[in-house]
Amino acid sequence: MNELENLFCSKCGEKSLIREKPIGDTHIRIVCKNCNDITYENPKIVTGSVCCYEDKILLCKRAIDPQKGLWTLPAGYLEVNETIEEGAIREAYEEAFAKIEIKNLLATYSLKHISQIQIIFEANLINSNIKAGIESLEVGLFTWDKIPWNQLAFESVEWALKNFKERQNSNTFLIFNNPN
Repeated sequence: MNELENLFCSKCGEKSLIREKPIGDTHIRIVCKNCNDITYENPKIVTGSVCCYEDKILLCKRAIDPQKGLWTLPAGYLEVNETIEEGAIREAYEEAFAKIEIKNLLATYSLKHISQIQIIFEANLINSNIKAGIESLEVGLFTWDKIPWNQLAFESVEWALKNFKERQNSNTFLIFNNPN
């Protein structure tokens, strides 16, 4: 069965979508046979942060799949009309009611196998008043030696934590807010 068989063109409304390489293009795209509109599929952008309070790092136990019941950083998909910094701040609040201040860009990760770009910041928790949000079973502040390494939800969480430890307080990628 064709995955596009029951989908409609967002421009003309016809049920005539196919996958083909448009003339002059380099990639196979979703094209409407009726109006020739092209639908571009792009990677999803995830934004989040390694949030610190004193010598502790905020982790959230996932209440949703994938990896329900495992620990992660507060992170999630970027919304339309949102900066990556705003997204990271929103995700920390949604998942842990954490109020944070972005400090530095920590890392970017390209996860080609799932078409995802992750942008992770270093952030400071403004206070330790945290509690589980709707996407978290529980939240906690962990010292480095108490991080549940064998219960982390994603490999990129481990990458970000280790990257943070290596460059902690180095101020290598300071964030400057655009005044516009």
